Amino acid sequence: MNRLLLRLVMIGFLVFRLNAYWQQEVHYNIAVTLHDSDNTLTASEQLLYINHSPDTLSGIWMHLWPNGYRNDKTALARERRQLRHTRFLKTAAEKRGWLDLNEVRVGDESLTWRTKGDSIDIAWFQLPKPLAPGDSVTINMRFLVKIPELNSRLGHIGQHYEITQWYPKPAVYDAGGWHPIPYRNWGEFYSEWGNFRVAITLPENYVVAATGVLDRKSVV
Repeated sequence: MNRLLLRLVMIGFLVFRLNAYWQQEVHYNIAVTLHDSDNTLTASEQLLYINHSPDTLSGIWMHLWPNGYRNDKTALARERRQLRHTRFLKTAAEKRGWLDLNEVRVGDESLTWRTKGDSIDIAWFQLPKPLAPGDSVTINMRFLVKIPELNSRLGHIGQHYEITQWYPKPAVYDAGGWHPIPYRNWGEFYSEWGNFRVAITLPENYVVAATGVLDRKSVV
């Protein structure tokens, strides 16, 4: 009898905990073009962010992780210096990487944004109106990525390209609050759950290796 009561109590506790859990949701629609003449990507991104939290959000912290390669003052540069990986630190300015936002808007309204202190790979996007629990917002962006010489996850060796963590993505917002984490080589990345639809345009003589399901291949 006591064992049965204990099991019922445990089941009730677990059900309560599951019902209290929430997780934000993000859906991406991205179109990107590789320009191998200057090792850049031009892209547009439509981001649907759904607020499942119990909190009203005035803005969203966004990761602009290619900016971790931009200079020798980023968290990535400090990590490389600490580990005595000098190749990154000696990279010429024209061979470094970065991400430039050309447009950020919600509907017809442009968003204001600012970087997180010295962390140029993290930015705060101020929303035009607070995002209440259960509501969603669609953010449209156009941006340019300069692909660095390969010395971490994102980069190229000649015309071999490894493209990862290259697009603006929201920092995780969970029960502990925001997690705007700078780009580093060591460790893994904490990201929101979501769906991706990505259209990739590149010269005909390239082959793409990627996860996901190929809808169709078009040759122009």
